[in-house]
Amino acid sequence: MHQYKGKLIIHTGSMFSGKTSSLKKDLNRFRIANYKVGAYKPVVDTRGGDKITIHDESSMDAKCMVDIKEISKDARNSEYDVIGIDEIQFVGGDKDVVREEIESLLNDGITIVAAGLDMDYNAEAFEIIKELLPIADYVNKHHAVCTKCGTDAWVSHRKVSRSERVLIGAADEYEPLCRSCYQKTVAEENEEVNKNQIKLEIAR
Repeated sequence: MHQYKGKLIIHTGSMFSGKTSSLKKDLNRFRIANYKVGAYKPVVDTRGGDKITIHDESSMDAKCMVDIKEISKDARNSEYDVIGIDEIQFVGGDKDVVREEIESLLNDGITIVAAGLDMDYNAEAFEIIKELLPIADYVNKHHAVCTKCGTDAWVSHRKVSRSERVLIGAADEYEPLCRSCYQKTVAEENEEVNKNQIKLEIAR
């Protein structure tokens, strides 16, 4: 019997922290150990088509799925021993449904390697990650390098003026920042917004 049977392995952290690279490394190790392995990504992640893309420009084949139930059904039909799910915070389905389906797969002996952001650009936790962390067998917190001071990054700061929560992007849209630099940057941005509002009111 394989050692890894029905285990949940989570890689989380900010953007550019190596989460997806670690997922790919884990899946490759399982393949070498003769596990039957499949990989999935949410359809909202349009980067790379039917591949999971990594910021170092490498990639791996994956199936694009709408929601967790579609992933669950395909994993069982394909008789996978291990599945990888990238950008799990964007996988469709209510957070409770996602947890239930994940637990069902684990109970059936399927090991899951999941990679995803722990927080959005407002430093608010993604609900799916909050649901999965307590039931995980292994949790790996990854850190990028803060682009402003060089310490461990804490969050993915959005550099473009867009308010929607889900905005797929890379270095042009996001930068990893430590807690201190993030708070300072947000304060400066808010100050600039307030100045522009005052100018607009005066102009009226």
